[in-house]
Amino acid sequence: MKLNRGTGALALAGVLALSLAACGSDNATGSDSTGTSGSGDTASSLSGELNGSGASSQESAMEAWRAGFQNQNPDVTVSYDPVGSGGGRTAFLDGSVQFAGTDSALDEDELAQAQDRCFGAEAVDLPVYVSPIAVVFNLEGVDSLNLSAATIANIFNNTITTWNDPAIAAENPDVQLPDTAITPVHRSDESGTTKNFTDYLAKASGGAWTEEASGDWPLDGGESGAQTSGLIQAVSGGNGTIGYADFSKAGDLGVVKIKVGEEWVAPSEEGAAAALDASPRDDARAEGDIVVKIDRETTESGAYPMILVSYLVACQAYDSQDDVDLVQAFLTYVASAEGQSASETAAGSAPISDTLRTDVQASIDAIKLAS
Repeated sequence: MKLNRGTGALALAGVLALSLAACGSDNATGSDSTGTSGSGDTASSLSGELNGSGASSQESAMEAWRAGFQNQNPDVTVSYDPVGSGGGRTAFLDGSVQFAGTDSALDEDELAQAQDRCFGAEAVDLPVYVSPIAVVFNLEGVDSLNLSAATIANIFNNTITTWNDPAIAAENPDVQLPDTAITPVHRSDESGTTKNFTDYLAKASGGAWTEEASGDWPLDGGESGAQTSGLIQAVSGGNGTIGYADFSKAGDLGVVKIKVGEEWVAPSEEGAAAALDASPRDDARAEGDIVVKIDRETTESGAYPMILVSYLVACQAYDSQDDVDLVQAFLTYVASAEGQSASETAAGSAPISDTLRTDVQASIDAIKLAS
């Protein structure tokens, strides 16, 4: 599998709320009541508007998913506003959108709120986007670095402040490191990427990171950027800067290899998939609510545990059959082998396994009209 860190030919740069009118034939659900399945010789019967918002990490994948879905359903308009995970969950819970994208599954309080939004039913988290989080940097003359979790933690907690610090030098004996000051950059908005990054630091740094995992950056001060694009812009605009972002957005920035066991592992879709396979599910969640407990300390060869598992959140019941049909059809396409391949090409994500797809599809099939 070849990793594409760009947004692919499908990207629509600079657009926040993107809207595509579908034009095609196949039914995403395989049901004659919501369209058709097969080779595309029969028009889909789906029509209407489907609105979502949330994780900016999913933006490139979402463009690909919506483009693929449009080829199957001519009379559907799908929009997605990449406002960040926190904004997406808020919009979902207040009923502004029918689905949300989030790099952090709904917590207990949000699940309780969702029962009102979902007409007495539960909300479900569906893991459909698996991608490495890259530690990216902009340092003149240096393109790649090895950094252990402890060293990354000490950079972001401001214990290590220059690029030629002995801890960095020890992990990169063949690199000429300047005495340039380090400028850590974090997300300014509530972010699932931040929560996954700080979760990795908390669990894998051997105590160097003392804060709990949080979607809000837990330390005062420092440079910041709003959403993924803002963080990347801030890192790209300086010399000596370092940040963290979905690997699909790393572009031409330098990328860190992290230490896993005795190996230095670069972010890749294969590494993300290996880390996912090594991680258990949260068995405390309700039936149909599929949440992965990522093993940040795995020593599995080739695994890259600084990953985010990003979810699409939907209700198990909606108050109109149109919403039921649209949500089921779109989520089915996203979880399908075709949809996962589109995401892999556009965003470098790791396709979910057949076993996980079966469970995700069962949750999608259970969405129904509220009684």
